Amino acid sequence: MLKTVLLRFALPVIVLAATATLIAMPFIDRLITEWFRGDVELRAALVMKSTEGPVARFLGQGAHEELAAYLDRVAGDERLVAIHVCAADGRTLVATLRSPPGVTCSAAASAAPAGGLITTPQGSVQVARFPVPGTSPEAFMLIAHDLSFADRRRSTVRDYLLAFVAVGAIVVALAFVAAAWWSIRRWSGALISDIRSRRFLEDAKSSSASLPILSQVRQVMRELERSQRLEIEYRENWTPAALQQVAREHLEGAEILVVSNREPYIHNYDADGVAHVQVPASGMVTALEPVMRACTGTWIAHGSGSADRAVVDSRDGIGVPPDAPTYRLRRVWLTPEQEAGYYYGLSNEGLWPLCHLAYVRPEFRESDWNHYVDVNGRFARVVAEEARTRSPVVLIQDYHFALLPANIRKHRPEATIVLFWHIPWPSSEAFGVCPWKRDLLLGMLQADILGFHTRWHCQNFLATVDRYVECQIDHEHMTVTVQGHLCRVAAYPISIEWPPRQEAGARPVPVVRDEIRRRFGIPDGVSLGLGIERWDFTKGILERFTAIEHLLTTRPAMCGRVTLLQIVAPSRSKLPAYRALQQRTWEEVQRINGRFERDGWRPIVLLAEHQEPASVYELYRAADFCLVNSLHDGMNLVAKEFVAARDDLDGVLILSTFAGASRELIEALLVNPYDAIETADAIEAAVLMPREERLERMRLMRRTVKENNVYRWAGRMLVDAAQVRQRQRLQGRAPALGLRLRRAR
Repeated sequence: MLKTVLLRFALPVIVLAATATLIAMPFIDRLITEWFRGDVELRAALVMKSTEGPVARFLGQGAHEELAAYLDRVAGDERLVAIHVCAADGRTLVATLRSPPGVTCSAAASAAPAGGLITTPQGSVQVARFPVPGTSPEAFMLIAHDLSFADRRRSTVRDYLLAFVAVGAIVVALAFVAAAWWSIRRWSGALISDIRSRRFLEDAKSSSASLPILSQVRQVMRELERSQRLEIEYRENWTPAALQQVAREHLEGAEILVVSNREPYIHNYDADGVAHVQVPASGMVTALEPVMRACTGTWIAHGSGSADRAVVDSRDGIGVPPDAPTYRLRRVWLTPEQEAGYYYGLSNEGLWPLCHLAYVRPEFRESDWNHYVDVNGRFARVVAEEARTRSPVVLIQDYHFALLPANIRKHRPEATIVLFWHIPWPSSEAFGVCPWKRDLLLGMLQADILGFHTRWHCQNFLATVDRYVECQIDHEHMTVTVQGHLCRVAAYPISIEWPPRQEAGARPVPVVRDEIRRRFGIPDGVSLGLGIERWDFTKGILERFTAIEHLLTTRPAMCGRVTLLQIVAPSRSKLPAYRALQQRTWEEVQRINGRFERDGWRPIVLLAEHQEPASVYELYRAADFCLVNSLHDGMNLVAKEFVAARDDLDGVLILSTFAGASRELIEALLVNPYDAIETADAIEAAVLMPREERLERMRLMRRTVKENNVYRWAGRMLVDAAQVRQRQRLQGRAPALGLRLRRAR
């Protein structure tokens, strides 16, 4: 019965609607085409009216080059593809840079006076011909507009019309079917119940052969629902999937390259000559490695491991992570002289102390600068080799590559370049110490986006640029225009992945605490404090020991109640300042322990060796408090890692006000690291803090780290990079075209 009703009522309606649509379609196409052509002809007349005076004047003066530059500016509209100024005999006097095939003065000289439609391989072009008043013999202008947009819109209208008619016919047919079915079987309560419960629509869903439009609509709705769900996710809960969505939709699948000095995985030979993998102690690696896992792409870095060369392929690359590769690591080889000058010299004896308020005198040597220039050029060439497209997205990391944006721009002018500065930016007066300050600033400003951890660092940078570079600065929008290039300066507080990957297999906190205490000889009942970082003079390690000594001196009751477990990863040990720090650290530990230790208890336990991420995670979980008293830090991810590891909501964070993390983790105990008394008071407060207060502080800090995780950090930069690319396309200001236009002017 249902089949008969469908054939009798629904099918004729659908056939009638389809027939009417097919008959009307040519008339609709013709109407739309004439509409758009009329619009384009009106636009051409307006262009001619506004330009005829300057054109006649330039022609009268014989200033053809100035006229060409003027017409190039007029032809900036994406639909206005060419303007020709022609002599009466068909010679081309002046033409804009881009012109489709077939649009020539010689062809137009014998054509109809009003112009006409030309078909090119790229689509239809409407050419309008106008005489130029005041010229003798009388010249004429050709104004060509692209009509491909009319074809696209006509196709879109046709598709919408077909879909509307089809869906309308189906709706009408279904209405007829429902009415007929209800009339025939109105006494059947069961059938009425089926219709009310939408069983009929479910039958239609299951019949894709008889109702293909519904099947397509359902597919589109599912895709829209998935897209909306991911959009909500990456706006409210940043995850790897949300970051992939950003890269896919906003960047339209653009190629992503990351450049850094430090590599995310290092291969070294052990004592038996076997190559093993090590993850370096680096906040930059901690932040970026999860991003690359999510977005794939290529990471370009200096290959510094003893076994690095032995494991790469013929193109000096290797898939990482080793257990399940998701992106490619391309290693760059440097000579010992280059590494000494570029890395240890200018980067870490010059720029590192210059940018940190740690009161270590920066060293600047011309030989180091030469190596820095050479290595930045070397990395730029590798980026060009690795880039498979003309306009990749290049994420440059840190102060080792201040010159890299300008160098990459020479090889890939259409690349979207983001430089993130992981360390603080000093005041303009402090940066003025650097002999090559202008070169460094000009190199950095060739990036499209320049990121810092805090707005304070952004403002310091803008003040420095304003003082040493001739440029235009928009302080409201935080942009710098120099040499015709626009660079946006913005704050992107870096973070860590959430949840931490170690959380899945984490052991209970009581188990980890007991094991750590046994390993380092820390008795029960002693509050365990943790300090963990690279062995660097900016981390406040000696100031931390001074605070412990002051606490035990002024509060004897704390003796035997608190121990600081200090983990330091050796770093830059070739430099004199770092060797001196290491020697001084050992001396202070021996002196303070010799003064206070008793009955197997020591106030400080020092371990100077690299720790793998899994071990660091357990140390965080075992500690009663974590002491992060950096003298000056861009962010300091140790503070955020400690918070992320404490799913038991216990533990206290003591945090320096001179670390960028203090802007976000305001529930920590904030201290001035130079004030030993204030730091000692914070240690005592952490030891004596009630459980309820610890729980509330940690809960709030964990919410902050969760919401502002590394995927949000990377996502914001990628979204801003996508906006840069979109503006360049919309304004017709892709870098290569911009260079050509500037030369023409």
